[in-house]
Amino acid sequence: MLAAIVGINWGDEGKGRMVDLLSKDYNIICRYQGGNNAGHTVINEKGKFILNLLPSGIFREDAVNIMGGGMVIDLEHLSHEVKALRERGIRVTPAHLKISGKAFICLPYHKRQDILEEERLADKKYGSTRNGIAPVYGDKYMKKGLRMEDLLDFSTLKAKLKDIVQWKNIMLKGYGTEEADLDELMQWLHEFGSHFLPYITDTTEYLSAAVKADRDILFEAQLGALRDIDYGIYPYTTSSQTLAGYAAIGAGIPGAKLDRVIGVMKAYSSCVGEGPFTAEMFGGEASSLREAGGEYGAATGRPRRVGGFDIPASRYGVRMQGTDELALTKLDVLSYLDKIPVCVAYEVDGRKTTVFPSGDKLLRATPVIEYLDGFKTDISKCRKAEELPDAAVKYIRFIENAVECPVKYVSVGAGRDDYLIMR
Repeated sequence: MLAAIVGINWGDEGKGRMVDLLSKDYNIICRYQGGNNAGHTVINEKGKFILNLLPSGIFREDAVNIMGGGMVIDLEHLSHEVKALRERGIRVTPAHLKISGKAFICLPYHKRQDILEEERLADKKYGSTRNGIAPVYGDKYMKKGLRMEDLLDFSTLKAKLKDIVQWKNIMLKGYGTEEADLDELMQWLHEFGSHFLPYITDTTEYLSAAVKADRDILFEAQLGALRDIDYGIYPYTTSSQTLAGYAAIGAGIPGAKLDRVIGVMKAYSSCVGEGPFTAEMFGGEASSLREAGGEYGAATGRPRRVGGFDIPASRYGVRMQGTDELALTKLDVLSYLDKIPVCVAYEVDGRKTTVFPSGDKLLRATPVIEYLDGFKTDISKCRKAEELPDAAVKYIRFIENAVECPVKYVSVGAGRDDYLIMR
């Protein structure tokens, strides 16, 4: 079985908790894109953890975790993330974690460039997490960077990096900032990269053999469909492909075909960063929902923008991800509401539409809101569908019909076992 867990909306849907839950059924868990610009929060019997780079299956003792070639890796951040897990008794070894030799390295100057550009843009900024993600992906496609496999031969590494730094310094000079120093970068690579040499793996060979042996592989996405570089709310997107269609490619086995796609979405909407967010709430209504859901970015701590469930955006996300079934998270958060707001359509240029628009049309969209009955009951102890109040079931069925995809999993709390199966 080859399956992917992906986000339906703007990210922050709860993918980490679903990977942690479902990883028990898989031999291999693989992150296939992105860097440390988003966090996956996992709460299990070992505690609460926020992962930025490591796959969320890292807590399963019998699972192999893979960081795929589609990822960009800040070695310093990864070093700290691994150290933090080990200090809490989590095993991280080359047998337990494998890093693709084709994964791209995010260097210190990428972060500096990211910050400089956001500051230059000022009130027109994209809402970057300032972790260097756009610059490092840009360099990847400019063919001006290093991959993890380059660390395997330090004798040639400096010559490769020298040419790249000369090119990068032309750009840094344009910002009026200090140039990158070759020797300092080599020292950084040695300090934070040498530890990971035993982890570097040909993931194409490894995963191809796993597929041939009928091993079960779970692909983990970062962010959601609306942040995809090609099909998201461009330019307020990430710089990688967040869609399930890219899972096998980013992992290292482009010819493999997925058997199952599980889309994750919240029972309401949330969004970190800039860009159009049609269903957004403001004022006290937003503050109440944000506090009820603890809506602050796992990687940044930034308050998330929140709103009612967005049907046009979610149906679009389901379609883009090719979703077979859904996991609906944080339903319990809505228990304080007498009436639950839902964005059922948009109004664009005086016309009502249920089709998710793009470009300037999305910027002009306003929400059409309807209200469903609230369930006003603590559902955090529910473990069977029949234990849910009728109003909660009706809300779930309404969402299923609206986005044209069945809801299988419903989370009613943050813990690993705080969920129920609808079907």
